[in-house]
Amino acid sequence: MVEDITERKRLETQFFQSQKMETIGRLAGGIAHDFNNLLTVIKGYTQLSLNQIQEGDPCRENIEEIKGAADRAAELTNQLLTFSRRQILDMKVLDLNTIVRGLEKMTGRIIGEDIEMFTVLDDRLGRVKTDPGQIEQVILNLVVNARDAMPAGGKLAIETANVGLDDTYARTHIGVTPGSYVMLSVSDTGCGMSPEIKELIFEPFFTTKEERKGTGLGLSTIYGIVRQSGGNIWVYSEPGRGTTFKIYLPRVEEETGALPVQDDTDHLPKGNETVLLVEDDPALRALAARVLGYQGYKVLEATNGHEAIGIARENTQERIHLLLTDVVMPYMGGKELVQRMKALHSEIRVLFISGYTDHTITYQAGLKPGTPFLQKPFSPTALAKKVREVLDQTNK
Repeated sequence: MVEDITERKRLETQFFQSQKMETIGRLAGGIAHDFNNLLTVIKGYTQLSLNQIQEGDPCRENIEEIKGAADRAAELTNQLLTFSRRQILDMKVLDLNTIVRGLEKMTGRIIGEDIEMFTVLDDRLGRVKTDPGQIEQVILNLVVNARDAMPAGGKLAIETANVGLDDTYARTHIGVTPGSYVMLSVSDTGCGMSPEIKELIFEPFFTTKEERKGTGLGLSTIYGIVRQSGGNIWVYSEPGRGTTFKIYLPRVEEETGALPVQDDTDHLPKGNETVLLVEDDPALRALAARVLGYQGYKVLEATNGHEAIGIARENTQERIHLLLTDVVMPYMGGKELVQRMKALHSEIRVLFISGYTDHTITYQAGLKPGTPFLQKPFSPTALAKKVREVLDQTNK
């Protein structure tokens, strides 16, 4: 009796790899979530100190170095959160062709003159729903990897196409749901990868680059962004024959929306409203209360949902304009707190903060698309701007 079990073994390998990635993602996300609370406090107090220290003060340079280190640490934790799919994405309906064309000049500068780049874009490309900033990061990371794989020059191709993935494809690719997709592929004619390396490339901190020339988070970040957008990513590579990354994002029938305009000014808007701040981390709560107090707000502090309800009952004769609360807290979650708070102060506005939130937390806590949310670690400037933005919505 002879039975060919090659296909079964290949699927088993895919399944075990998927399980391993999920486990690593949960660990990385948990560590990054806790670390983000510390980073928020460090970044917040350094910015407050810089606002109070004059130019030329010998301490200013030291504090700026601390702030720079905290910013780099925040980037690292955000990459881990993205890999673990616990990062909040600003989902927009968009055309990938528009994103690719908008990056052509930048990618040309990245790859240099010894690499020939060309694009093959489907004129009838369908739309996808993802974070435009994050998908730009995906493309740029893949372009950088392709450049590093072609030190002596070569060719780089970026392609888009409408594809349909059927049941046969889904049976041979773990995690794929049959349906209509938009494909984005980045191909190079570089050194390629062995099967052993190919199995590890999406794991955080794995890198084939020399020491201090890569964090090992580029491809793991891509993996997290694609998966959180409901898509899949596959790599095809052989030593000496180049590499192709294919990303499949679900096709949507919605109309494209305008891309957000970023406000990069450092101006901190002021106010005089009452804010109920609910945060179980004492250092972070103290920082947020100090920032809002500096801006003129009256701040009521609570360590959990039960305390917040007690404070709200004591202040029924005085309006509480904003509930600023963590998404997940002991004793009472964000969804229950908001519901009970609305019964006491029906006009109260809500702004959620959190180090991360995955799909389950997002919807159980009532964070539907468009719900005001501030991602940790946040700066005093970001907190002041977001609070003002949410409060101003009440007057529209």
